[in-house]
Amino acid sequence: MTSSADPTNADRYTRGAQLLHWGIAVLIVGQIFGGLAMHRLPQDSASASFAFELHVSFGLTILVLSLVRLFWRLTHRPPALPPGTARWDRLFARTTQALFYILMIGVPLIGWSLISSGAEASPADIFFVLPVFSLPVPGGEGTASALSELHELGAAAILGLLILHVAGALKHHYADGDDVLARMVPGMKP
Repeated sequence: MTSSADPTNADRYTRGAQLLHWGIAVLIVGQIFGGLAMHRLPQDSASASFAFELHVSFGLTILVLSLVRLFWRLTHRPPALPPGTARWDRLFARTTQALFYILMIGVPLIGWSLISSGAEASPADIFFVLPVFSLPVPGGEGTASALSELHELGAAAILGLLILHVAGALKHHYADGDDVLARMVPGMKP
């Protein structure tokens, strides 16, 4: 394994890891709030169709970036947690990270499966240009309903994990006084 740490400082994440982290985070937050707003639009309106196309496009972007991030994570070792970090804290961090990867990949796949089930009146295009091919998913109202529910539950789980993740980073920064947060924030000094 190669080191994910910046060559000038072995205790920081690389620029690539930081870019993937913050880019995916912004997209996920946008998707959650965009998805909530999308459901409030009149169903057969042009604005709903526009919002749906964007939701699908950004969801598939998250899927691709998350796969890139997973590959990056598997090939680049992150900085170690500070010495003295409690065992429960280490386990919590690993569990949260694993769940994030599962959801960052799983929720977009479930959304893609939902549109592949034929639940939507028209197929989606990625950023209004590239048609989204369908996954081999059985059609029908029962499948679509189950996938829709799973997609919404997954988004809620991501939001819950995001809150825990931010709380953990703030705990490390303010309560523990360590540099865990500074490692991922570009330009932030430990």
